[in-house]
Amino acid sequence: MAQVRALHKIMALFSANSIAAVNNSDTRIAGCFLTGIPGLEQLHIWLSIPFCIMYIAALAGNGILICVILSQAILHEPMYIFLSMLASTDVLLSTTTMPKALANLWLGYSHFSFDGCLTQMFFIHFLFIHSAVLLAMAFDCYVAICSPLRYVTILTSKVIGKIVTAALSRSFIIMFPSIFLLEHLHYCRINIIAHAFCEHMGIAHLSCSDISINVWYGLAAALLSTGLDIMLITVSYIHILQAVFRLLSQDARSKALSNCGSHICVILLFYVPALFSVFAYRFGGRNIPCYVHILLANLYVVIPPMLNPVIYGVRTKQILEGAKQMFSNLAKGSK
Repeated sequence: MAQVRALHKIMALFSANSIAAVNNSDTRIAGCFLTGIPGLEQLHIWLSIPFCIMYIAALAGNGILICVILSQAILHEPMYIFLSMLASTDVLLSTTTMPKALANLWLGYSHFSFDGCLTQMFFIHFLFIHSAVLLAMAFDCYVAICSPLRYVTILTSKVIGKIVTAALSRSFIIMFPSIFLLEHLHYCRINIIAHAFCEHMGIAHLSCSDISINVWYGLAAALLSTGLDIMLITVSYIHILQAVFRLLSQDARSKALSNCGSHICVILLFYVPALFSVFAYRFGGRNIPCYVHILLANLYVVIPPMLNPVIYGVRTKQILEGAKQMFSNLAKGSK
């Protein structure tokens, strides 16, 4: 019903000739219509307000965090380099999705060329590099606590460069085949995606072909990348917590647990909604309302980016001091 109502909206906005052209064209030519959040059309304008505020807060918070890390030489350490990568990924992920999602909420729909939809889908999933960055941060924390005397010799600039290259390469290699899988499907006249942005399974469902391979490839890609990262992060934190509780100093133990707490908050913010989205879209069926999945998917791309700078900025003394120093320098320079 939601898709039918969305189609009626779209048809009312186009001439009869335009509609005929769309209906008689292949989806690749006609493009795709994104409907926003089906079932909550009457709330689209109201929903756009918190989403817009969260998006602006995410851009501002992560932008400030990146500027602080880049401008303060004392923060040019592996932990803060990985944190700046996390902030950069957050900015890119939210910017890849939210402008179009907000257009959907404001207009009731938005149009995407087929190639544009594939491009957005690719970058959304490619930016799951976020998972690899969290793994790198867990590794950094593990080395800092479990092998502090070897920290400088293990996490050299060369090693950090290799970690970054490996993360980018893995994400690209895992996601690139999905483009070929979608390109080789046969598409029907249906070109309405009941979502606020283009997703792998959302595009696949436009096809008249059997999409079993898309379902299983998407699941395998998520498990082999994100699932493997979760396992390695869990093992890292088990060793970290064992090392922390062996510390004799209460102050050192409290500081280490505080840092671990920040990391764990960020990890849960990222993985819980991401994994729910992956499994719900493939196996939720009629048990989970469509608007629940789409709302969660939209929250996933904006809430973690908004909260990450707060979690790290408020709980990390060096970043707070770096921010004060940066704004102090800016104030002096403006006089």
